[in-house]
Amino acid sequence: MRRVKTALFLITLLLFNSVFTSGVNAVEKEERKWQDESIYFLMVDRFSNGDNSNDYQVNTQDPSAYHGGDFKGIQNRLDYIEEMGFTAIWLTPVFQNEEGGYHGYWIEDFYNTEDHFGTMDEFKDLVNAAHDRDIKVILDFVVNHTGPNHPWVDDPEKEDWYHEEQPIMNNNDPEQLENGWIYGLPDLNTENPEVREYLFDAAKWWIEETDIDGYRLDTVKHVPVDFWEGFSQEVKSVKDDFYLLGEVYDTDIRKIAEYADTGIDGFVDFPLAEQMRGSFQNVDQDTSRLFNYWEYNQQFFPDPYVMGTFIDNHDMSRFTYLAVENNMLPVTRWELATAFMFTVPGIPIMYYGSEIALNGGEDPDNRQLMNFNLDEDLKNYIGEVGRLRQELPALTRGTLEVLHNDDGMLVYKREYEDETAVIAINNTSQTQTVTLNTEQLSENNELRGLLNGDLVREDDNKYTIVLDREVAEIYALTGKSSFNYGLLAGIAAVWVFFIGMFIFMAKRGKKRTK
Repeated sequence: MRRVKTALFLITLLLFNSVFTSGVNAVEKEERKWQDESIYFLMVDRFSNGDNSNDYQVNTQDPSAYHGGDFKGIQNRLDYIEEMGFTAIWLTPVFQNEEGGYHGYWIEDFYNTEDHFGTMDEFKDLVNAAHDRDIKVILDFVVNHTGPNHPWVDDPEKEDWYHEEQPIMNNNDPEQLENGWIYGLPDLNTENPEVREYLFDAAKWWIEETDIDGYRLDTVKHVPVDFWEGFSQEVKSVKDDFYLLGEVYDTDIRKIAEYADTGIDGFVDFPLAEQMRGSFQNVDQDTSRLFNYWEYNQQFFPDPYVMGTFIDNHDMSRFTYLAVENNMLPVTRWELATAFMFTVPGIPIMYYGSEIALNGGEDPDNRQLMNFNLDEDLKNYIGEVGRLRQELPALTRGTLEVLHNDDGMLVYKREYEDETAVIAINNTSQTQTVTLNTEQLSENNELRGLLNGDLVREDDNKYTIVLDREVAEIYALTGKSSFNYGLLAGIAAVWVFFIGMFIFMAKRGKKRTK
């Protein structure tokens, strides 16, 4: 009987869902673009251990040692990544590194994989498995420096492959910025034609050999602009729609924009990250500058829709750490920040572990080993927001118009063709009410909440949104719903049938007892 009741409930729920979700207009699916993607960024060594045979010199208690993550581990977790709605993964460098280079940035051989991570064939298997799930693969590529003990450093024939050793004392001095040694790492002389050719060839070789889909370019501002112009042209000659994501570690948008015309498609958006981290680490924060980035990005970049939006990464304290410092619940902080990041223009990039609110301060504390045994509520929330982002082109391609912005209470809309999505985020300590008029939204419609099921109908040319504290909702603007009496009759018929069956079985049982 319990199974009968469960079946009755599920059938009723499905029929009611048909009644109240019918009429949500979706734009016809178009050819996928990079702005439609969402990226899961992971540090290979710290994500998942799928092959114990390469676990030499592994010590999970030492934050600066290898922890055992590898290509097999990532491949085993592709379903996990896909369940959260991510359509691309970005991997820290996979090239052979010097001893202790768990992070991948001390490259020793540009043409081999790091033994701790697996073989080249295993990497190709990972790429193929990702592509089978329609997940793209982005590799971190480093051209500014090599590992500190690279064989080239002591090779007399390669003496002019590096700049003279000197620290960077003044970040405003272009010569120091491009020629200085970062953290004591030998700085490649990318003005040297031989060095350029070597790096160009290596970058093209990985695309041809493994069919990867993009590069995240490390330390862009430490390499001359003309190098990036040549690099972009070379790699894009190999594969159509190859994506280049540049890292210019600066919160000054003008500094990032100096590389806008190099052929690099988008840049990790540090100015926006600074604003998001400040706005969502606590409630009742000043959000007056939160949308300024969009105006700037449209002004400075050829395609602002392919900028990389992120909240934290492997070079800064985790967002969870900031929330805990403010005595806030990290999961709630992450939910609101995720709702914002996934619904504004740009390609969202989520650092591994964010879905479990992994904590961590400065490097290497922000690179802790992933834990797959924690509560999945936040993971499921991210998956739901990610699903809506994929289903509503307005969230990836639409215009952005701010309708309300007052110290944490945000309402904005995205419009694409005949689709309108309205996002409301209450990052305050109180329930908030926002009234919109039909000049902001069209007449005779309603807002249907797709995250929490809220419904706002137009009344007297007004839409009144009431949102509890620390809650976000994504609405679709649709025509006013009316009851589908056919479906309601169907629900009634199902109930009558099951009640009749219940009575029949009960009577039959009594007769057997007698």
